[in-house]
Amino acid sequence: MDVKEAIPKSIATVMKGIYVYVKTDKLEKPDIHFMVSKDKDEITVVTEKANVEKLNALEIVGDYKLIEFKPAVPFQTVGFLAKIAEVIANQGMNILIVSTFSKDYIMIKEELLEKGIQALKNTGFPIEYEG
Repeated sequence: MDVKEAIPKSIATVMKGIYVYVKTDKLEKPDIHFMVSKDKDEITVVTEKANVEKLNALEIVGDYKLIEFKPAVPFQTVGFLAKIAEVIANQGMNILIVSTFSKDYIMIKEELLEKGIQALKNTGFPIEYEG
């Protein structure tokens, strides 16, 4: 599917809460966090800000809002994430991108959320708000 066709069929949901991106060297309760990624060098955690005290945080980057994208045709829409990144970059903003098997997420600075949402709407993404 062409990315222009996929965008209006791919719902973007603004998640509740404020999130942070954390580097840690140990993780005792992974289930309380939104996402955990581990490679040979480090453990990275995406979690709600309130959970930081439960981590041995070596570095913290925040405060972010999390936007979930449900691609209309996962794995078959060339340029889907590139388009999202381009739309946000054209507004002079930066994002962090994380993905699961069937969804993509962007983390956008809390104070820039409305500007980012407007840019995504102008591109054709349907926007919803969690709960």
